[in-house]
Amino acid sequence: MSADPMELVSPGRGDLPHRLGEAVVTVRDSSGLPIVDATVTVQQTAHAFAFGNIGFDFVDHANGSGSAGDAELAALWLDLFNTATLPFYWGGFEPVPGRPDTRRLATTAQWFADRGVALKGHPLVWHTVQPPWLLDHDVDGIERLQRERIRREVGDFAGLIDTWDAINEVVIMPVFDKEDNGITRLARDRGRIAMVRLAFEEALATNPTATLLINDFDLSSAYECLLEGLLEAGIPLSAIGLQTHMHQGYWGEDVMLAMVDRFARYGLPLHLTETSLVSGELMPGHIVDLNDFQVASWPSTPEGEARQADEIVRHYSSLVAHPSVEAITYWGITDRDAWLGAPIGLVRTDGSRKPAYDALHALLKGDWWVSPTAVRTDAAGRFRLQGFTGGYTVSVPSEVGRSSLLHLAAGPASIDVTL
Repeated sequence: MSADPMELVSPGRGDLPHRLGEAVVTVRDSSGLPIVDATVTVQQTAHAFAFGNIGFDFVDHANGSGSAGDAELAALWLDLFNTATLPFYWGGFEPVPGRPDTRRLATTAQWFADRGVALKGHPLVWHTVQPPWLLDHDVDGIERLQRERIRREVGDFAGLIDTWDAINEVVIMPVFDKEDNGITRLARDRGRIAMVRLAFEEALATNPTATLLINDFDLSSAYECLLEGLLEAGIPLSAIGLQTHMHQGYWGEDVMLAMVDRFARYGLPLHLTETSLVSGELMPGHIVDLNDFQVASWPSTPEGEARQADEIVRHYSSLVAHPSVEAITYWGITDRDAWLGAPIGLVRTDGSRKPAYDALHALLKGDWWVSPTAVRTDAAGRFRLQGFTGGYTVSVPSEVGRSSLLHLAAGPASIDVTL
């Protein structure tokens, strides 16, 4: 009970004021009259902050050809995350020219959307996982095909997927030397800024309201210089993507926030697009390219799982506390088929939850969540709601189906709901 005559519903997190909304909610009946001195139940249904994970594991499941345990894994995914990144790697999406995997990905995207999940496609332009047939073309032909590919995917998925990693890892793109590919050839000929312009031009021409990111693992000054060049060139970046795969160990709050501060100065939202923490032995520190570390087996260990659980709470807590960060995408729900075979998932290969899953759930759906709470309206039918921005329901406990949705935005507000 608050000292205010209106009762207060709140998770009590005054340490994150930029993530909270506060509203005076007036509850009315169908005739518009206030429902006074009555008990209603308030509960949160969704976070506005994008807590994401990849949805790669559920493409087969959504299309009716999944594996045993997929339904249980999906339930764990959906109970924790609200944003899914889907795979549009060109080489996998269109291995045969003119035969893109549009139907399966559209079915997957709709499966997530039907469950209230926002979607992002990854990526439209990248030099890795390229179709070999692209090398049959000269540079002009590669550019034409890349432009057509962007228009096709953005157009086909508009209204379902409106957020894209428009271009991935541009810093290394023109100097990438692990394997010959058409996009590196194009980037070497056209330059980095021209490559980004190409991606954004075609995507926005097809879907003018799309949210488009540039995304990179190179968080050095080279990325800063590229961003400054892009902004000077007038390229309309929606947000800056920052990859933080931590196979060699958690960077720690100080290092992470110093990095975030460097990129926050551009005044754009920051998305931690690919983040991971290992629950087994750490990759040796001398490895420069994470892809170079190849081992036959990389098991999760009890000690590693305890460490991962501690670090994931610290990692998310520090990032959510930074006002420039608006999205965090963890790179994998399960160790099954995890990137590099690393034990980075929150669920073991046998489908059981790791401590990190439970720790993150306690944070996102506990400390940062308004669980069902009974509150009594005052003489004007009002109560006060303070909570993390997102979706809420107000309902009458004794009457099934008598409820109303509301969206709590940042800052103070007055909201009417009808029951």
